[in-house]
Amino acid sequence: MTGLFDKFKDEDSEGSEMVEERPVYEESEAENIQSELESERVETQAETDSGLNEVQEQEPPTSSGDIGISSLMDKRAKLEEAIDYVGMMISNLKEKRTSLEKEIEDESVDIKNLKEKLMKVNDYIDEETQGIQTLTNKRSAVEREADEVSSLITTLRDKLGGIDRLVDDEGSRIKSFKESRTKSSNI
Repeated sequence: MTGLFDKFKDEDSEGSEMVEERPVYEESEAENIQSELESERVETQAETDSGLNEVQEQEPPTSSGDIGISSLMDKRAKLEEAIDYVGMMISNLKEKRTSLEKEIEDESVDIKNLKEKLMKVNDYIDEETQGIQTLTNKRSAVEREADEVSSLITTLRDKLGGIDRLVDDEGSRIKSFKESRTKSSNI
């Protein structure tokens, strides 16, 4: 027996898997199916009404097919199949939603972990920046001290140079005094 929604089912499955979702025109198909069911109901009602008129004129019916019970049973079976299919679709949708919720939660945890790691890296960078600034300040202080020492050395060198010149001058005077004395004593 073919069901009302058999064309939506996957041929290989036995109703346990959901097939690819159809585009928006499914709504129009559902409306067409609903209108078909309504027209069949109207036809069945008309058949039943005409059957009753005939029955009243003729003898009582001998089978349930004469009043449209078998077509109603077929329709009920198709509707049950459609309901089962819709139930299966709902179940599959719930499973997909649950799976998506789990994936989103996993991604959220991963992102939080990455954020924590990045915050630690940022803290490390801040610490290193402060450390480098401290070292820069210390280097500047040492450089200033070295400049002061260099300046002191230059000043002391100049003073020692001055003293050296004085000593040389005095040595030259003493030498010339000695020479002038030696010449005067020889005379």
